Amino acid sequence: MGVARRHSGGRPVADAGQQAEKPFLYIVVCGSGIADGVGRLIGAAQDAGWGVGVLATPQGLSSIDAEAVEAQTGYPIRSAWRSSSAPQPLPARDAIAVVPATFHTINKRAAGISDTLALGTLCESYGLGIPTAALPYVNSAQAAHPAYAESLRKLRAMGILIGSYEPHHPKVGGGAERFHWEEALDLLTPRVAAKQ
Repeated sequence: MGVARRHSGGRPVADAGQQAEKPFLYIVVCGSGIADGVGRLIGAAQDAGWGVGVLATPQGLSSIDAEAVEAQTGYPIRSAWRSSSAPQPLPARDAIAVVPATFHTINKRAAGISDTLALGTLCESYGLGIPTAALPYVNSAQAAHPAYAESLRKLRAMGILIGSYEPHHPKVGGGAERFHWEEALDLLTPRVAAKQ
């Protein structure tokens, strides 16, 4: 086991090698009204024997309680690129869950746009063969846009596992009670087991 170190914010975080014996899951959090529920997926993954680290889009970072997430995972949240001389704060990823996956992130990822750390990591992970699941959280007006259906088609053709959430009505921020965070683990666990 590695020794806990202090993040620049003063919170204890684990060394990147601390949970190396466990499969390691990156959770990419996008900005949405339900993003603050990510602790549910973190807890479920940890209960299932995963180590967990969180990457957040810039909007995702402002949608979650960063201190609570870092305390739960034991790792700093990654949202910006690090310098080449800075140590890697997270262990290597065995799988990635994009949860909640927003309209914005789904379309950018399908187009190969890499303008944030989260998107850059997702684009690179495809080439590395890292099992990835995305649980969309979009409203029905967004889902009606032709780019969305095309993006989902592209992602599925790339082998990305897509969750089953049905879009909610626009302007109501609904659907949180129907969002199944743990579905990411249901999708990823067989894929990761098959690679071992």
